[in-house]
Amino acid sequence: MEYNLADLFESIADTVPDREALVYAEHPGSGAERRLTYAELDRAANRLAHHLAGRGIGPGQHVGLHLYNGIEYLQALYACLKIRAVPVNVNYRYVEEELAYLYRDADLAGLVFDGEFTARVAAALPRAPKLRHLVRVGAPPAGAPEPAVAPVPLAAAEADGSPERGFGPRSADDQIIVYTGGTTGMPKGVMWRHEDLFFSGMGGGAPTAEPVKRPEELAERVAAGGEGLVFFPAPPLMHGTSTLTAFIAFHFGQKVVVHRKFVPEEVLRTIEREKVTSVSLVGDAMLRPLADALGGPLKGTDCSSLFSVSSSGAILSDTVRAQFAALVPQAMLLNNFGSSESGFNGTATDDSGPEKGFRLRVNARTAVVDPATREPVAAGEVGRIALRGHVPLGYYNDPAKSAETFFEAHGDRWVLLGDMATVDEDGIVTVLGRGSQCINSGGEKIYPEEVEQALKAHPDVYDALVAGVPDERWGSRVAAVVQLRDGAERLGLTDIQDHCRTRLAGYKIPRALVLTRRIQRSPSGKADYRWAKAVATGAREG
Repeated sequence: MEYNLADLFESIADTVPDREALVYAEHPGSGAERRLTYAELDRAANRLAHHLAGRGIGPGQHVGLHLYNGIEYLQALYACLKIRAVPVNVNYRYVEEELAYLYRDADLAGLVFDGEFTARVAAALPRAPKLRHLVRVGAPPAGAPEPAVAPVPLAAAEADGSPERGFGPRSADDQIIVYTGGTTGMPKGVMWRHEDLFFSGMGGGAPTAEPVKRPEELAERVAAGGEGLVFFPAPPLMHGTSTLTAFIAFHFGQKVVVHRKFVPEEVLRTIEREKVTSVSLVGDAMLRPLADALGGPLKGTDCSSLFSVSSSGAILSDTVRAQFAALVPQAMLLNNFGSSESGFNGTATDDSGPEKGFRLRVNARTAVVDPATREPVAAGEVGRIALRGHVPLGYYNDPAKSAETFFEAHGDRWVLLGDMATVDEDGIVTVLGRGSQCINSGGEKIYPEEVEQALKAHPDVYDALVAGVPDERWGSRVAAVVQLRDGAERLGLTDIQDHCRTRLAGYKIPRALVLTRRIQRSPSGKADYRWAKAVATGAREG
């Protein structure tokens, strides 16, 4: 047995076959709720796996998962892994042009998609010549054009496949491709070996303890342990954070709860009903509406089972953390740091915040390096965050970008991230922000995330993004795009500047302000800086 994700799951399914594994818990009583044990999830994945194999999808071939959250997403994910096919996440917000790019760039041979997306699939399909097999989950909308390749309904695909295993041997070198969000450029497919992702993204079976030393040890730990933990990945499963959360839960032999979409009120009801112990989400865009609902229309909802709330991909601001902590005081609030290219790097320190910056206690494989020499920087110097050891193979179909990002040094494989940072004498890393988003104003470097933290500390600010816009004198100036809280009085640029002066150096204070009804973010809650820059370009200079 190797560190292969399908092998690992099957070993756990054989250990606790009758334990509840996966719950689709949205809208109880509607008939949509579904519950699967480990044995049932294993058989469901087997059926789809045999169907795909029977249609010519084999080892190394790429299968897109163009789905909302649901049992079908994880069923399809494991179906691919079982036959050594390569699952590829597809952003369900993409429209025709973006889908055509991703389908083609990823060289998809198969696609499992929600019926709601039938028209988009049909439009993008002619520009994806290798895509030859489609499986559709649910019915298409009335009048939607059918794709040129006739989709097989999921129920028919399941009936076509055996519930038994009967698959060939697998390898730790089998792959998963995780496409980046594409909020700062075209999305890129990060190629992960199963073994590397298991250790870097899933903590080797124990994110907060000692990683396993043998693949068989994972099931042995499950057999020796109990149950009762309930993991709730709130963002879309097509976002790496949620998929990794589900994998981690399964590797503990525990239960995963999913919703089709993020609806704060439904999330809180599910936490109460399913006794959820751990929620993963992405930043204030998800935690703030949960806190608002819990302090308002859903006041009194029992969240006493909740042990931890973790954010990855966006920082939880101090303001929102304090708001939620006052409502659910027993829950730990964790700002985790990681990426599609690195998996997990570390967790924010208790004193991390606007005053001291976003400070991380990183794992032993993370360092801050000079991007030119690829050598570690001295304490206090600015460099880029890098990770060594279990790192991806590179970007799919992009050797040039792979050469820029992935390298070898001192006998280790490394990945160089885009995040600028410093490290102190104690090894604490302070993240300054994405280098690609850094604003250079008269030679001073300004990182949007720091300004956004200050903006969101204002009681009337619900959400904010910061971008640099052209300035004839300084090259660039700081512009803030702000969404106000419901019922808040209209804020002006002077109000925002007065507020920020108590928290930021003068050169970091916004010189332009745009008020918007809604901050645009990805489905996972990540910042869309291309959108913010476009909106901010029309702001008036202050």
